[in-house]
Amino acid sequence: MEKEKLAAIADRKENCRLCPRQCGARRGKAEIGYCKSGGELRIARAALHLWEEPPISGKNGSGAVFFTGCSLGCVYCQNREISKSGTPPGKTLSPAELSDVFFDLIRQGAHNIDLVTPTHFMPLVREALLYRPLPVPVVYNTSGYETVEALRALEGLVDIYLPDLKYAEPELAAALSQAPDYPETAFAAVHEMVRQVGAPVYGEDGMMQKGVLIRHLILPGHTRNSIAALEGIAGEFPGIPVSLMAQYTPPENFPEGERFPELNRTVTARELKKVQDRLFSLGLDGFVQSRKSQGDKYLPDFHQFSC
Repeated sequence: MEKEKLAAIADRKENCRLCPRQCGARRGKAEIGYCKSGGELRIARAALHLWEEPPISGKNGSGAVFFTGCSLGCVYCQNREISKSGTPPGKTLSPAELSDVFFDLIRQGAHNIDLVTPTHFMPLVREALLYRPLPVPVVYNTSGYETVEALRALEGLVDIYLPDLKYAEPELAAALSQAPDYPETAFAAVHEMVRQVGAPVYGEDGMMQKGVLIRHLILPGHTRNSIAALEGIAGEFPGIPVSLMAQYTPPENFPEGERFPELNRTVTARELKKVQDRLFSLGLDGFVQSRKSQGDKYLPDFHQFSC
């Protein structure tokens, strides 16, 4: 089985097909893919992070490792400094050095290792996870825009999947993320995640040890999409909790705001209540984020490493 996984990964790396974009960049020859990344693994930040869901962050924080680049590329991305830039801040690391980063974070008290947007570096991240077994859970924190094949290569290495499920409407996914296939692709990806790790399992301290937790970000002016996404989750993923996020804040230097004027503001109390009420009526468990989370004060500093 391990040889089959390695062969599949090698094939996907040669002309990159790690994500659903299937862009074919020869990243081994330093070609830049749709994700704005070349062949080297690069991280923008590694530090204890207190702003994930309570059973992920806990008292000490998750050991969050933010990778540069992104295969989805939403127009409203709050991390655009590292996801859209051709020269993002950060460090280039080998898999062995990334493993050292993991253990530095664990020594600082991290409850888990939280891999934020790692998909386009998956083979190298996988090497780092295999380099030395970790004594804490591994969190795969993703946009949800994943191929089932790439996820299968991670089976047994990821304890917690933390996917977004951003869109139920293909037209909105096309407009805001150039990914009309997002709904079908993300739902298939989450099914694979659930197959691998199942519903959440918690320790005596309330910290999540294993399982899937689905996130959904409410976008201003698009509550219909949010309600459709929640209805899809309720129908396809019984027993999987949802984190309903109200943190949307218009990015600074946001030229796309001219084309999408509804995204030039935060989510209103009325919009949050409308979507929240549907969450409750569907009987979905999970978390609802307060509108107090809006604003750039919660954005990570991508010019600072704590390890």
